[in-house]
Amino acid sequence: MSRNESKRCPWSESGNKDYQLYHDVEWGVPVHDDLTHFEFLLLEGAQAGLSWAIVLKKREGYRRAFANFDVERVARFNRRSVERLINDPRIIRNAKKIEAALINAKAFLAVQEQFGSFDHYVWDFVNGAPIVNRWRRQSQVPATSPESDALSKDLKSRGFQFIGSTIIYAHMQATGLVNDHLMSCFRHEPCQSFVQRDTSRR
Repeated sequence: MSRNESKRCPWSESGNKDYQLYHDVEWGVPVHDDLTHFEFLLLEGAQAGLSWAIVLKKREGYRRAFANFDVERVARFNRRSVERLINDPRIIRNAKKIEAALINAKAFLAVQEQFGSFDHYVWDFVNGAPIVNRWRRQSQVPATSPESDALSKDLKSRGFQFIGSTIIYAHMQATGLVNDHLMSCFRHEPCQSFVQRDTSRR
């Protein structure tokens, strides 16, 4: 590991290997497939009021419990499915969050139907290219933004649940709509390089 690679965003330095791997490999990398968008929306909704470390620990359990995050299959889950999930120790057994995941799956499909893909829909809120921030301290990183406010409001109007602005900003960070790696972090520059690639997609 190079000297620069030893510098990470402070939140990832808890000693939790899953946390560090998530930071080093996924966080801030632009996502353009709907399956991953749905996965993160589901997981971030489950996180509400809890730590992301807890959710990461249960991520594989969620994958198995929610049909590999296949949104069409999740949208067909019924009352028996909810009862099964409430009793599944592999996931966070919160009835409201589980029911919201099923509601959101149906709303997600409606967005796909209207816009061609959820990806096209969500990236329009950042004009098609990642927002690159240049924070020097963790305390500068916001919990929400005008873009997350707007996206959250629109999602709510479409029937989504557990998608407040804080959750949506976390989604934007996770899926690379926003690059919030600190300037000192070795992942800031690699994630910034995606701006050029994403702009070329437009």
